[in-house]
Amino acid sequence: MTEVKRNRIPRGYDPVDSDRRVEWLKDQKKINIEDVPIDNTEELKGIIENHVGYMKLPMAVAGPVDLKGDYAKGEFMVPICTLEGTLSASMNRGMYATSLSGGITTQHYRQELSRAPIFIFDNLKSSKEFQIWIEKNKNEIAKVAESTTKHGKIIRINQYPIQNYVILDFILNTGNAAGQNMVTLAAKVACDFIQEKTGHKFFLESNLNSDKKASIRNMLLGRGHGVIAETTISSSVMNRVLGVDLEQLNKYWTFFPIVSNMAGTIGNGIHISNALTAIYLATGQDTACVAENSIGHFEINEVDDGLSFRLTLPSLTIGTVGGGTRLNQQQRNLKILGCTDEPDSSKKLAEIIAGATLSLEISLLSAIASHTWTSAHMKYGRK
Repeated sequence: MTEVKRNRIPRGYDPVDSDRRVEWLKDQKKINIEDVPIDNTEELKGIIENHVGYMKLPMAVAGPVDLKGDYAKGEFMVPICTLEGTLSASMNRGMYATSLSGGITTQHYRQELSRAPIFIFDNLKSSKEFQIWIEKNKNEIAKVAESTTKHGKIIRINQYPIQNYVILDFILNTGNAAGQNMVTLAAKVACDFIQEKTGHKFFLESNLNSDKKASIRNMLLGRGHGVIAETTISSSVMNRVLGVDLEQLNKYWTFFPIVSNMAGTIGNGIHISNALTAIYLATGQDTACVAENSIGHFEINEVDDGLSFRLTLPSLTIGTVGGGTRLNQQQRNLKILGCTDEPDSSKKLAEIIAGATLSLEISLLSAIASHTWTSAHMKYGRK
């Protein structure tokens, strides 16, 4: 694809401009995003209670983003929902710059989700005997846990003794589902079995999982998918598209990780949560998971005539089946991304999210370094 055909999403705010974008997608990408019917209320069971209606959110597309991943291969138009002016334009700019420089390579390196119940004992002797029993019977416990799901598989059961407690961390591969309910049920049934056999009682969640909370635990072990994305952007593209000088950007970045550490942030991303929230809303994910999913490692390095950018997202709690992915519009958006019926579609979605997020990080970093951040928000972020 030539440069002329890239990044030609029609601009403007008139109704005719929105129509032109819909037609552009049909023509260029064979994608139809015309309004779909609202979901029947009967279909909302398991999604929302006390339903009274629907609130429409503005939706945009960004792209194409050129990905060379383990599961996401090719060009993707990414649907996003946001109320923040500049976000879609900024993501689109980052995607354009990376596409002109050879695209983004992604690596999916992990998928696991856990639930961590806790058993409490009167003394250490009972605690130790319990740990020995769990180790001897772990295969049978895993079999009981897996009896609750067709798709979930126990990866391991970790034990964490502390004081007179023992935490059992049930870790599952959840297939194409985000799997929060899956692991909860699996752990509950397994612990019921353990209680029946040992007589020891439990609480289903110890808070070790840091479910929907940022933590060092989730930075290291993750909840869901772990993905790394990298790209190299040439000096000429940085000047022409991102409006920033290579040396200026490289010099700016040196203090960013230091100050992030001083502030006590977990990870050193700039605004990872912006990309995740926008894509999660558009594709039916649990947006509260952004609290734990937005931790990440971001870095840049100078290379021959350019800069390399890398982003690690260790904790993406996302899926392509179940929950909000069942809704009509969200299902349509997943089809746009090719993340519905195919095997490993959740891994593919995780790589697309990583590529889109890296693009947005690069664009904001460039705006800050070039002192155009404020002017961009004054132009696109206000009426």
